[in-house]
Amino acid sequence: MEKIKFQLDDKDCVAVEGQMLVDAARDNGIYIPTLCNMHGVKPCGSCRVCTVKINGRYATACTTPVACGMDIESETEEIKEIRSALIELMFAEGNHYCPTCEMSGNCDLQAMGYKFGMMVPRFPYQFPNREVNTDCPHLIIDYNRCIRCKRCIRTIKDDQNKSYFAFVNRGDKIEVSIDKDMAATMPKELAELAMENCPVGAILVKEIGFKVPIGKRKYDLKPIGSDIEDKVNVIMEEVTNE
Repeated sequence: MEKIKFQLDDKDCVAVEGQMLVDAARDNGIYIPTLCNMHGVKPCGSCRVCTVKINGRYATACTTPVACGMDIESETEEIKEIRSALIELMFAEGNHYCPTCEMSGNCDLQAMGYKFGMMVPRFPYQFPNREVNTDCPHLIIDYNRCIRCKRCIRTIKDDQNKSYFAFVNRGDKIEVSIDKDMAATMPKELAELAMENCPVGAILVKEIGFKVPIGKRKYDLKPIGSDIEDKVNVIMEEVTNE
C-alpha cells in the first residue's frame, strides 16, 4: 500500500494512505489520547478527547484519515486545554467515586485525569440520580460511571452481528441499554470482554472483585499512553546502538 508523509507536532511521520490519524500516530510512537476509540474497531468520535488541529482546523484524530502534506498539532497548550476541559466535564457530569470503584487503576478516564493533572473540575458537579442495573445474569451496569463512548455497542455482538447494547432515550436522558433476552443467554466470556472494553467502571461482571490487586493494575505504575511511547524509545535505542 502507498506510503505518505505528514507532520505531527513538527515531527516527520510516515503512514499508509487512508489510515486514521490516531492509528498513524501510534505507529510513529506518538500517543493521541482517546476514550471512545479502540484499535481495530470502526471509530465514532464520540468522546472528542482526540481533538487535534489540522492545517488550522479542529478535527477528531480517530475519524480523520491521514493525507499527504497534513500539518497536525496535537500537543500544543491550546489542544491540551481542550482535552483537559473534556475530561473534567465527564467527571462533573457523572458520579465517579474513584476510591471505592472496582476499576480504580484500570480506568482510562481516571488515568486521563492523572495525565492532565486534574485536581478539582472547574465545572460544578451535576450529581445525577442514576440507577445501577443488576438484572443481567452476568453483568452489573452502573449508569453513574457511563461516559456513553459506545464501545460496548460497537464491540459486544452475537453470532449474527447484533449488538447486545444500544442507546435509548435522547438528549441528557440518553443511556446505554442491554437487550434482556440476549443478556439472558450471553456467554460469560463475552460478559468479561464487555467489562474489559469499557474504559470506565460502568460494566462489571458479577461475583468478580479485585481480581488484580490495587498497586498492580494497568495504570498504577505507568501512565496511560506510555506503552506506545516506550516502544519507540526502545526502537531508537536499538538504532543508536547499531
